[in-house]
Amino acid sequence: MLRELLVGTVASVCNIAIHALVMATVVQITLRIAGAKDTVRQSLRLTTVMIATVSIATVPILMAAHFSEVMVWSLAYAIVGAAPAGADPVYFAFVNYTTLGYGDVIPVERWRLLGPTTAMNGVLMFGWSTAVIFEVLRRTARRGD
Repeated sequence: MLRELLVGTVASVCNIAIHALVMATVVQITLRIAGAKDTVRQSLRLTTVMIATVSIATVPILMAAHFSEVMVWSLAYAIVGAAPAGADPVYFAFVNYTTLGYGDVIPVERWRLLGPTTAMNGVLMFGWSTAVIFEVLRRTARRGD
């Protein structure tokens, strides 16, 4: 069990580092966009920032960040042999990270805690993304006051 927790912790820390870098970039870019629109009415400015933050940042940037984080888990699974023979570690990582949990692939018994650890990490990363989007929108709304 200690080995599983250690592997899970290392993969989670890698994902936190990836996500921190991406989130800092998203905040900087979207606040720069918000600052450039000072002469526009607040609601129009907030709408513009919402569209930019959610569609421009979420689709390519956050999806790329989450995909990278899934790949970290996939690599961890491949290194320790957590996925059963014949299973695709990338698919297995996606199912766990997104908490989809089809149940069609079950980890090797000695690594069974990696699945829930991956799911906890994925929920945390998705929540963090949501919190950053909300904070950008909150700061943008405050700038208009």
